[in-house]
Amino acid sequence: MRKRTGKLCSVFSGLITQYVEYKQNIGCKTTVMEFMLKRFDKFANDRNEKALGISKDLADAWCCKFSGESEENRYYRIVILRGFSSFLQIIGYNSYIPILPKHQSNFTPYIYTSDEIEKIFKECDRINSYYHLVNSARFSMPCLIRLLYGTGIRVGEALKLKHSDIDFKNECLLLRECKNGKDRYVPLSPSLVLMCHDYVAQKQKFGFSINPESYFFVKCNDTSISPRTVSNHFNHILERAGIMRNENRKGPRLHDLRHTFCVNSFVQLCKSGKDIHNVMLILMTYMGHQSIKATNKYVRIVEAMFPEIVEQVDMAHNHIFPNMNEMID
Repeated sequence: MRKRTGKLCSVFSGLITQYVEYKQNIGCKTTVMEFMLKRFDKFANDRNEKALGISKDLADAWCCKFSGESEENRYYRIVILRGFSSFLQIIGYNSYIPILPKHQSNFTPYIYTSDEIEKIFKECDRINSYYHLVNSARFSMPCLIRLLYGTGIRVGEALKLKHSDIDFKNECLLLRECKNGKDRYVPLSPSLVLMCHDYVAQKQKFGFSINPESYFFVKCNDTSISPRTVSNHFNHILERAGIMRNENRKGPRLHDLRHTFCVNSFVQLCKSGKDIHNVMLILMTYMGHQSIKATNKYVRIVEAMFPEIVEQVDMAHNHIFPNMNEMID
């Protein structure tokens, strides 16, 4: 089990450690699980629980909504407790598995218009003129933001890229150990290949490492960038571009570049006459979704927004997206 800050202290401490190790051994990512189970450990310890097994009373108390908590967070707390309790049953403990509440997300991602994307690109290109921090990630932003918009990959996936993962000859990226635990290849459009070439040339010019095992996107001190740093820079870019947060929705955010890519690609394929089921399977594979359910949300978005989205997919931006039709034909 990875080293954690703080110690587990309840009667479940050893079993929690055993459960997390089991999940890690079968290839699961456990960061969120460890955080939630550490909270559960404290919760159980505060209640002075003694029995090795989750009682209905303990489960019901844990499943109540905490003060200031979102329904989504409560839902995932219960999901994780159900998994832990199922594990306890498997290894021989009498443990209650709470009922999973109905979970329906009403979150609608922010879809950037072509005009907004143009403004974002302009502010990305100007970022060096209004940031003056020596170790700032500003150097990477013009290329990084275009890559996120033009490929739909997650920011964490982009920041893990090494120079050896950029295949200029075959015009693709190799993403290692993605959210689903698998590697996958992502195609690059010709304009993004050129952008990446120019970025590498600039790195060489300023003395940054282009060693195959060095990070592709770096700060000015040649160290890797954190997702939070990129998000903070992007929020400043949005402000300068005049793209303001809507009080009634979550967004616009950095991650909405991924949503925008997926919706635009979905529309592009639908307009070309492709069968919608084939479109969903292609996007599920391309986006690295673990199930068709994650991709299905874009069907609802396109259905609700299609007239507006069709107008927003300006032909001027077609060159930045890889040809999705070639992935089917």
